[in-house]
Amino acid sequence: MTLLAAATNESLADLSNKLVYASMAVYMLAFFAHITEWVFGSRSKVGRTAAALTPAAAAAPAPAVQVRTKGGGTAVLDKPKVVTRAASGARDVPDGPGAAGGSEKGDLYGRIAVSLTVLGFLIEASGVVSRAMSVERAPWGNMYEFNLTFSTVAVGAYLLLLALKKNVRWLGLILVTSILLDLGIATTWLYTASDQLVPALHSYWLWIHVSTAIFCGAVFYIGAAGAVLYLFRDSYESHLEAGRTPGRFRTSVLERMPSAASLDKFSYRINAAVFPLWTFTIVAGAIWAGDAWGRYWGWDPKEVWSFVTWVAYACYLHARATAGWKGRKAAYLALFAFACWIWNYYGVNILLSGKHSYAGV
Repeated sequence: MTLLAAATNESLADLSNKLVYASMAVYMLAFFAHITEWVFGSRSKVGRTAAALTPAAAAAPAPAVQVRTKGGGTAVLDKPKVVTRAASGARDVPDGPGAAGGSEKGDLYGRIAVSLTVLGFLIEASGVVSRAMSVERAPWGNMYEFNLTFSTVAVGAYLLLLALKKNVRWLGLILVTSILLDLGIATTWLYTASDQLVPALHSYWLWIHVSTAIFCGAVFYIGAAGAVLYLFRDSYESHLEAGRTPGRFRTSVLERMPSAASLDKFSYRINAAVFPLWTFTIVAGAIWAGDAWGRYWGWDPKEVWSFVTWVAYACYLHARATAGWKGRKAAYLALFAFACWIWNYYGVNILLSGKHSYAGV
């Protein structure tokens, strides 16, 4: 019976590996579909100029709104223009049309890219589940398993935002590219054969603490991506405001992105939403450390950098709320906080030794 169970677990581990590689193949197809969306969604310089000079496009009135008056008649009111501001006195710039650029062909390839991303997500999630079944535990006992789950959750969060009708399809190309890089690192350098946990990890806190850490990292990544794109879009808008002409490639891509104000708000909301959960992650880790090692805090490198990451995000949110830090300063601080999270995972696990060194490489 033991031999049969071992053979079954080995088969499940092999299935998990095949599913991971299959998901990488599908994500690669999604990558090319996203590229094609951006290519076919672009408009020529002549087309952009013509659209800008068209009176209907340049100064189209806002749609009217009819309301009933007390006498039973109707009155026509102008619908107020809705604008997005990053700060007082900021530029009022509308969001771009997205990667598809308003093109039917571009939109078609965008839908194909999203469909392939969904398929890749389902295959990768099946690989994570197969890995969990092969080891008969939570599938995040080492860095390889953590990477697999991290990328799965990141894609899942992106697809959830899409399902909620949020304007995030512009994130697809960056996300898929990052996921391919993450899975490439996992399968090439971080792969660890299925094995049982060290005694310190045999706890229900593994499900609570590590799962929330993975979720927080995946969502922090989406917020960081928004901050990076904000910096590019803000620079693009500044060039236009100053009367300078950006390059053709830069114009074609950045004109279709959301406005800098929208990206700034998006990054802030994402980071603010997940910060309380990161706080819970650190508290849960301290409780687990008390159960496993008899002390709640010991200034282990992983504990130190988790706290540094918490402080960095706390400073970011505090600066936004009290000092009015918005725009580029806030984006730099958000990226620094995410860099702390990345270092806490890769740098601390690989280069530093401590009680968390059992994470494996």
